[in-house]
Amino acid sequence: MEKLTDKVAYLIGLAEGMKLNADVPEQKILLKMLDVMRDFSKAIEEIRQDHDDLSEYVGNIDEDLEEVESALFDDEFEDDDECSCGHHHGDDIMEGEMEYECPHCGYETKFDLADFDFEEDYLCPKCGKSFFPESDEDDDEDEDEDEDEDEDDGETEDTEQK
Repeated sequence: MEKLTDKVAYLIGLAEGMKLNADVPEQKILLKMLDVMRDFSKAIEEIRQDHDDLSEYVGNIDEDLEEVESALFDDEFEDDDECSCGHHHGDDIMEGEMEYECPHCGYETKFDLADFDFEEDYLCPKCGKSFFPESDEDDDEDEDEDEDEDEDDGETEDTEQK
């Protein structure tokens, strides 16, 4: 493909060969149009060169970024079940152990994460209470209900004695 500047240079050469005169109004406009076309073609050629330079620069940055990502995240993206957000969407199998302290008596125990079932209620072997109570709010509500029942029982006994 010929460059635009070469095509415009050819047209200017034709105009010079035709011996166009700038004093004749019809010929003057053609000469001025050729000058504008030459300026446009030079500007477009500069833009094309800048674009090529930037494209090469962006390509180099992209390669460098790939190297950095590979160095930082290579281990995370080895699994086929993993997505680009960095976590698994398939059935995960956790490995290792987790140490946990009973919130009631302080007894420490270890759980094998591969066998851990989040639906199961694990009880402390020392005090027999749940390692993972539902919530503190539930415990407070239970205590309040127990106190209310005790008060109700007291009133019932008083009315029975009368």
